Amino acid sequence: MNHARTPRILLRSLQVAWPAVLLVGGWALWVRANGYTELVAPMPQSVAADILTHPGAYLGPVLTTAWTALAGLVAGTLVGCVLAVLVWSSRILTAVLTPAAVLMRSVPVVAIVPVMIGLLGTGRPSVVAITVVVTFFPAFSLVASGLRAPPASTRDVFAVLGASKTATLARLLIPYAVPNALVAVRIAAPSTILSAMLAEFLIGKSGLGFMFVDSVSYSHYARAWGTGVVATALAVAAFVAATRLERWTLARVA
Repeated sequence: MNHARTPRILLRSLQVAWPAVLLVGGWALWVRANGYTELVAPMPQSVAADILTHPGAYLGPVLTTAWTALAGLVAGTLVGCVLAVLVWSSRILTAVLTPAAVLMRSVPVVAIVPVMIGLLGTGRPSVVAITVVVTFFPAFSLVASGLRAPPASTRDVFAVLGASKTATLARLLIPYAVPNALVAVRIAAPSTILSAMLAEFLIGKSGLGFMFVDSVSYSHYARAWGTGVVATALAVAAFVAATRLERWTLARVA
């Protein structure tokens, strides 16, 4: 049994590892081909050495960014779901909220920063709020679509039975929208990490984004690049976690 499973495990490991190997190899070739010094673009081994020899320097910023991203993802998903329900409930709200949501999604983060600073200051709440603005749209769009997914025949059954609008929403529409909400979380999870880091880069006083700025200001370029590597790994981990959450939930809801 163990011998039969070994090739599958190796194949799965290769499927997971080859993009990282290809990326690191391309990075090393790019640096060597252009003759860059460590001040311009450090080699992968220099970045890996900094991460492995100074894990404590990365741990605090990683936890800060991860918690910020998680808060932004949860809040952004809730905001998107609430807006989707409001859009479903009223044509007037549809006409008002849908263009506003699209507009908010289209505004560059740099343009949002001064508004958030004016409202919430330069602390962690502003960073979370910026992350919410960046990540709410997938939930809004997909949940709104899920609320319209039930077939007309099923809606007619609820109408014939005299179900109220609230009962129809709770017993019919929300179960249809749950898979869409989980897809929204999976889509938004990686971008939540990167948007949190971007907000920290612009106005933060801690986290991976601030660590990147601080490393560049002190010409510690291996650590600056290490910050990018760690942020990328964190984004991949967020995507994997969201995917597993989706599968786990659907297996129990279905």
